[in-house]
Amino acid sequence: MGTTSFWDVLVWSFWFFIWIAALMVYFRCLFDMFGDHELSGWAKAGWAILMIFLPWLGAFIYLIARGRSMDERQMARVAQQQAAEQDYIRQAAGTTSTPTGQIADAKALLDSGAISQSEFDSLKAKAMA
Repeated sequence: MGTTSFWDVLVWSFWFFIWIAALMVYFRCLFDMFGDHELSGWAKAGWAILMIFLPWLGAFIYLIARGRSMDERQMARVAQQQAAEQDYIRQAAGTTSTPTGQIADAKALLDSGAISQSEFDSLKAKAMA
């Protein structure tokens, strides 16, 4: 009674994998739907009702109808996050990419007394080069 065959385990593993994959698709559609700022409230309500009452069919219809724009929205979010990360890194590092900004940063250090006039002149020469 307590033994199961290899094929039973294989079949249950297959169905478990299918169940997890279906849940991932379903929740990806829900997160995309509620994260889309261009979709109206009524449209979100309609999609939500469809996905609540017919979850898997609703998710597949959502993928067919809005799948391409899901990818575009995801890519835009990734690009926005990367830009924000780069801005934060530049701000945290205190580096400015333009020569004018570098000279202004060096002048601020000179005015605060953190560097001497000769150090300011060398930083200014590096920025001008």
